Amino acid sequence: MEGPELWRELGQQLRVDAVRASAKAGSGHPTSSMSAADLAAVLLAAHFRYDYDEPKSPANDRLVFSKGHASPLVYGLFRAAGVLSEEEFGTYRQFGSRLEGHPTPVLPWVDVATGSLGQGLPIGVGMALAGKRLDRLPFRTWVICGDSEMAEGSMWEAAEHAAFYELDNLTAIVDVNRLGQRGETMHGWDLSSYSDRFRAFGWHAIEIDGHDVAQIDAAYTEAERTTGRPTAIVAKTIKGKGYSKLEDEGGWHGKATSPEDSEEAIAELGGIRNIVVEVPKPDHGAPHRFEPAGADWPAYEVGSEVATRKAYGDALAALGGERGDVVVLDGEVSNSTYSEIFRDAHPDRFFEMYIAEQQMVAAAVGLQVLGWKPFASTFAAFLSRAYDFVRMAAISRATLKLCGSHAGVSIGEDGPSQMALEDLAEFRAINGSTVLYPCDGNQTARLVRAMADLDGISYLRTTRANTPVLYGPDEEFPVGGSKTLREGDDVAIVAAGITVHEALKAAEALQADGISARVIDLYSVKPVDEETLRALATPIVTVEDHWPEGGLGDAVLGTLAAEEERPRVVKLAVRDLPHSGKPAELLAAAGIDAAAIEQAARQLVRVGVA
Repeated sequence: MEGPELWRELGQQLRVDAVRASAKAGSGHPTSSMSAADLAAVLLAAHFRYDYDEPKSPANDRLVFSKGHASPLVYGLFRAAGVLSEEEFGTYRQFGSRLEGHPTPVLPWVDVATGSLGQGLPIGVGMALAGKRLDRLPFRTWVICGDSEMAEGSMWEAAEHAAFYELDNLTAIVDVNRLGQRGETMHGWDLSSYSDRFRAFGWHAIEIDGHDVAQIDAAYTEAERTTGRPTAIVAKTIKGKGYSKLEDEGGWHGKATSPEDSEEAIAELGGIRNIVVEVPKPDHGAPHRFEPAGADWPAYEVGSEVATRKAYGDALAALGGERGDVVVLDGEVSNSTYSEIFRDAHPDRFFEMYIAEQQMVAAAVGLQVLGWKPFASTFAAFLSRAYDFVRMAAISRATLKLCGSHAGVSIGEDGPSQMALEDLAEFRAINGSTVLYPCDGNQTARLVRAMADLDGISYLRTTRANTPVLYGPDEEFPVGGSKTLREGDDVAIVAAGITVHEALKAAEALQADGISARVIDLYSVKPVDEETLRALATPIVTVEDHWPEGGLGDAVLGTLAAEEERPRVVKLAVRDLPHSGKPAELLAAAGIDAAAIEQAARQLVRVGVA
């Protein structure tokens, strides 16, 4: 069996498998899988190039199911490729199974977790960028999208960036089955509403019958031959295709069929099949690699002043000279985050993502799939727009390095819309994350270098203002550590970033009155230096340029919570909505400047003495 006959039979097999898996699990999305079965069958049997024994090979085509709820179809493809046994296929959605309700990289052939709609195509842009600009290999990135998720703005961020970067190695396959979760989608079967928009963004767009295997094959071939722009294949399909009871019927989204209906559906679809497709392996040669040119690491003189955001840019450029696998993305603020220093030093490894933070993070996720080490930067406040992409990146077991600059009230006159005051809490909440907040230039440079070797999601918070250099260039800053800048026996002040400098001023003032204050620079907010914090026997003042919820103060309290005897802790943080003003005015108004720290410390010491 071969050609159209094979494609049609494989499509039916995939439909039967979607019904079987969901029925046994008692849940799932069989109808969403059935609509895209022919699209997936022709792709696997005639166009996909992949070595299932070497899933991390940069020569492989990439396939992303942006409509991750169609997971029965994903697992059916793996069964058809001969890499998933019938026994394991029967464990769909069971506790302990690798076949989760939405695909995750616990399976080696799944590159990224999907299921939060609107993310697959933006991630595909990153994969295609890697192929075209970094690896310089002719692999293709295929993304199967749902029609409902085309309402997500992130999909159109992806469309614009893919066209801008002329990603002719990217194909979006839009499964237009008309029905969403609660009824008809915004545009139903109006294919032109999708294809016209893709064309307006600069894509080549093709409209087809998504159940005509000859049309599907012709469209894929046309996409492969199109140069200079990406291709969108807009396919009219029927949800629940192949089982007359479900075809184009509302109310079946996310529902498995009953045992009786499942038997009927399998019979109507022609019964269980066990077709195994011999998927050809790619033969593209070795990927391009950038040879390190060497670099001088930044070293700032103690007592001089430099902004940690500037040190971030200097360190990135040095890291790029040291390592050819480092790439950088920015959200059109590289002259503020100072990633422009890397751009000027290593232009072939810098990607401008413009004002599209979701696409920036998604592209970074796609790039790291191919083994690159992406650093992505923008104002810390604007990373909140991409938070769901960061959350899903953690589920993807992705390794990203994110930098948020211009954090807190200390940015000054720009006002509260630009002041990230929740970012530490956001990133501390990410599973397996690392959160770093340096206070000076040399510390920043060391932490940037450390981030390059961290797994998972790491976040560096940088400051707008120039701040004094406290540490020498050879000082070490292990992740999970802290630095004690002053010893003291009466009170401990725990700070990070901008408030370290305020804490040191407060300690000087307290010393003049005979109060001995220890100052701890808790630059690693997660993981935190538990040993140092648990050894404290004096009252503690924590101070942060952040809301009181979820930041540095809560990191300290969380460490001490299990201790039977623990010192009293006072949290100083931004509690009222700030306004524009000079940085010093805003720190004072928020109650996190040296005077406020001094007052809180004095009160704690008086209470302790009493």
